[in-house]
Amino acid sequence: MIRLILYGTYGCHLCEDAEILLSEAVRTRHLQIPVEIVDIAENRELEDRYGVRIPVVLDPVSGVELGWPFDAERLSEFLQDLS
Repeated sequence: MIRLILYGTYGCHLCEDAEILLSEAVRTRHLQIPVEIVDIAENRELEDRYGVRIPVVLDPVSGVELGWPFDAERLSEFLQDLS
């Protein structure tokens, strides 16, 4: 089963855009994919790893990441590749 993590931080407009794109992509494809939203500001290691790259979508099983910038088409391709 696919599950995703969206790394970002609160107050980041790009992260908010990514969250909307991700929820629309999941809904449009009629997928039941749980998405965990993680604020990197709460974890120094995550902040060091993703600080200048957020938002980032991660498939924690495969380790495959999709970093910003991405659009609906690229996100759809990412989700298709995970299936």
